Amino acid sequence: MFAWRRTAVRKRVVVNLADKAFKGILWAQRGPLLVLRDVELLEAGRAAQPVDGEVVVERAKVEFIQVLAGGEG
Repeated sequence: MFAWRRTAVRKRVVVNLADKAFKGILWAQRGPLLVLRDVELLEAGRAAQPVDGEVVVERAKVEFIQVLAGGEG
């Protein structure tokens, strides 16, 4: 595993998919999955919606990830 892959773990990020995004703490990377905690769902034209529990996203569906400034969890 390359070191750069772990640099965003436990940081506040925005995970961008084709039709929506999730803002939260990237808690873990488990194989092809990303686990997010303290998540908000972001969709165009709508207010951010809090999401209960953890969100699991397939890395193959991620278009890009933004690590937010001051993004310590």
